[in-house]
Amino acid sequence: MKQIKFYLLFIGLFSSFISSAQKTKSITGLFDEIIAETILDSSGKLIVDSINIIGNKKTRDYIILREMKVKIGDSISAKTLYYTIKKSRDLIYNTNLFSVVVLTPVLTTAFKLTINVSVIERWYIYPTPQFRLIDRNFNEWWKTYDADLNRVNYGVKFSHFNLSGRGDQLNIYLLNGYSRNFSMSYSSPYSNSKLTQGFSIGAGLFQNREFPYKTSFNNKLLQYKSDNFDRTTLFANGTYSFRKGFYKKHILAFQYNYFNVNDSLISDKYNPNYFNINKTKISFIDVAYGFQYVNTNNINYPLRGKIYTITISKRGLGFINGLNMLSIDASFRKYFIHKNKFYSSIQVFTKLKLPFKQPYINQRAIGYGDFNLSGLEYYVIDGVAAAVTKYTFSKKVFSYKIPMPFKISAVPYIPISLYAKTYANAGFAYNKKEYESNLNNKLLYTCGFGLDILTLYDLKLSVEFSFNQLGEKGLFLHTRGVL
Repeated sequence: MKQIKFYLLFIGLFSSFISSAQKTKSITGLFDEIIAETILDSSGKLIVDSINIIGNKKTRDYIILREMKVKIGDSISAKTLYYTIKKSRDLIYNTNLFSVVVLTPVLTTAFKLTINVSVIERWYIYPTPQFRLIDRNFNEWWKTYDADLNRVNYGVKFSHFNLSGRGDQLNIYLLNGYSRNFSMSYSSPYSNSKLTQGFSIGAGLFQNREFPYKTSFNNKLLQYKSDNFDRTTLFANGTYSFRKGFYKKHILAFQYNYFNVNDSLISDKYNPNYFNINKTKISFIDVAYGFQYVNTNNINYPLRGKIYTITISKRGLGFINGLNMLSIDASFRKYFIHKNKFYSSIQVFTKLKLPFKQPYINQRAIGYGDFNLSGLEYYVIDGVAAAVTKYTFSKKVFSYKIPMPFKISAVPYIPISLYAKTYANAGFAYNKKEYESNLNNKLLYTCGFGLDILTLYDLKLSVEFSFNQLGEKGLFLHTRGVL
């Protein structure tokens, strides 16, 4: 039975491959391994006479052309040709619309150039059965709850990742089980004629039998449990995005939220600070502005480039008491390629919430999403100000392509690549004294080593053996994919 649970982590994925011609570059798969590079010294200019695109059965040509750093009629120096082709390939691949992207420049005359763009589209339609854990991560479900199959949600997810051929996505969730999730979302990143603006809308209903109502002094989530669905959440949201160039995006977001919880939750028995007000039914609005800069070879598993983001959000319309919160979240990630297939990265995440006195539902800090420390997976550290930094050093051990036993044009092979890595993490979470826990207000640090296994559709399985400052050690599994 545990083997079945483990294999469920690998459903629905796929790969990427690229090879740039003319002795300038060869980049293999979604890992973009640099093998050779020849920079032309000539200062001569080449005119881009035409751009030919093949392989895009669903995606519109202008979506691909929008992501290219060179247009028909442009004059480009021979010595920058390699760089321009490489960057254009990365931008097209990072739309997550294609599993294969190949850009080949061809000289048609001494001064004219044709660029051939060959792509293989990913599968876009996924009406898939769902098996989802209700716990924060796989490790908590496996160890703390002994892989209890009652603690899962099941149902159907319908996803279309390219509904109209413009990179627009539709997601519908119909999940039941230990909790309920009935929701939908639609996003259109290229919604105007200039392909610079986008929007998204979404709405949903969540119901829970079990949910955290407090964090213990030992940094464990204390769970409110019931046979009934004692917490109901409704939401509706929308975003507007603006992306004039290639790497920078501005986002404005709005969300309406409604909570309805059992009366006992805000009593002294559980947590009267859950909402910070003596009500069981509340509604509030989140308004946010975000800025993103993304310039990497692969958005899903970067080996080269950098990402930085900042988000400023306001929760609630008031300025004192209740759910009033002004938050600032920022991150910086830098990825380096070294010689002999060695890589490294440094990542920094920060958050600040004002005022410092916040209700429990606003106090999440370390232990959620990317804001985590390897080796502290079984703990959560609440806080109103927090920072995490991570350093990783890795080496590519091997890469192999397994041919498909039967012909599928969208999946010509299954790629498997293995990276060995070592890492060190550090973090800090501040909280007011009345909410302080064992791991609050002190420097936290962890380290370890492990393997990253990459395969179809940029799915990553990380197997890590980590150590923390509490003297604990253990094996942890993490998965990440684009589905």
